[in-house]
Amino acid sequence: MHVSPLDQLSPMTWTRPDGYQLSTARERISFAVVDQFLRNEAYWAGSYDAQTLKRALAGSVVIGAYAPDGEMAGFGRLVTDCAVFAYLRDVFVLKQHRGKRLAVWMAAQIREHPGLEDVKTWMLATKDAHAVYEKAGYEPVPYPEWYMSVPKQAKTS
Repeated sequence: MHVSPLDQLSPMTWTRPDGYQLSTARERISFAVVDQFLRNEAYWAGSYDAQTLKRALAGSVVIGAYAPDGEMAGFGRLVTDCAVFAYLRDVFVLKQHRGKRLAVWMAAQIREHPGLEDVKTWMLATKDAHAVYEKAGYEPVPYPEWYMSVPKQAKTS
């Protein structure tokens, strides 16, 4: 039986002096919060349905941000082979927790997970949060013309 590298990652928790935490423990993620935000507030998520989101989360390292009272404050997920490549996406911070550098912290701290120490290539895409991710160490790709994608056509009824 094939074992996914994601199954080999131990959950990690990091705590700041102000009481905010980050955790990669799946059981702490509120699916309802993530689903609601991505469906209704995230321009980039398109039209994820619940089943698609569940599959996406199952194939990702999830990272949740939590307020000192334990309430979910933010989220991100990492699509990775846990060996050489990682793609950070779907990062968000709920409105009542913005301004606390939680997105910067998530984007930087996930790279410190001991199970991801061999990953050399970390990527993300953003339309409008370049300054946030630059604070977490991300830079524009040196040769954007080398990168390509296959856009999926929208289904028409």
